[in-house]
Amino acid sequence: MENTTNAQQPELTGNVLFYKNPQPLNPEQHAALGVKQIDQPFGFLRTAHAIPVTVTEFGTTASAYPIIFVGNDLTPVAVMGVRQNENLFVKEDGTTEADFYVPAFVRRYPFVFANDKDSDRLLLCVDREAPMVTNQPDVAFFENGQPTEFTNNAIEFCKEFERQRRATADFVGVLHKFNLLEQKTVAFQPRDQQGNSVGEQQKIADYMAVDEEKLNNLTNEQFVELRESGALGAIYAHMLSLLNWQRVIQRAVAVQPTEAAPTA
Repeated sequence: MENTTNAQQPELTGNVLFYKNPQPLNPEQHAALGVKQIDQPFGFLRTAHAIPVTVTEFGTTASAYPIIFVGNDLTPVAVMGVRQNENLFVKEDGTTEADFYVPAFVRRYPFVFANDKDSDRLLLCVDREAPMVTNQPDVAFFENGQPTEFTNNAIEFCKEFERQRRATADFVGVLHKFNLLEQKTVAFQPRDQQGNSVGEQQKIADYMAVDEEKLNNLTNEQFVELRESGALGAIYAHMLSLLNWQRVIQRAVAVQPTEAAPTA
């Protein structure tokens, strides 16, 4: 782990989901800090309806949520809700559903790497306002001025996450190279208790996804190149994951008076 002073604040690009006050972790400022068990361990996740996932997580993620690509960087995200600020897989008590897969993006919290703009390195930061971070910890960040095993494990986890983040960017680059992405739309039709359509169809989201027709229209040479890139497994997982729109929408309408049938 790299240390830094207040004069060398790292840069977090954009607003990183969950993180309110990320600070470079060092024994001078944070000697007494650590983490504690809290009553609502995933309460911070309750308002996140889409979570970034890495390409190595596609297989597991696809069993639970739709994986779509969003934003200018076409970041792959797992869809966990159909409305802003509503995660349908986090219960009222701040715990998760039994079938909830927790992406690495969530599991690294409250830690995150940030770029040091004064040098070519990554600095480990901790969200000082995270609910589990405290000066009366169950597990300390430092002991005798040195990172504890817990902190060293967090460093290694964040390093691996960074490697997987770069691999994910490479994967998206492959999708660009073969022009496989296309805008899709998912919508649902409100229905009454008898199953009759009620009102107009409502659009949930426009998103980017791999287009099956484009994939099928690749030449043999292109398909072999795509297969040899190692991207095929993740592509198929992503395409299968889109069947989970039905699952997410069913959870959403369970808290509403109307029922819905999705179309994509």
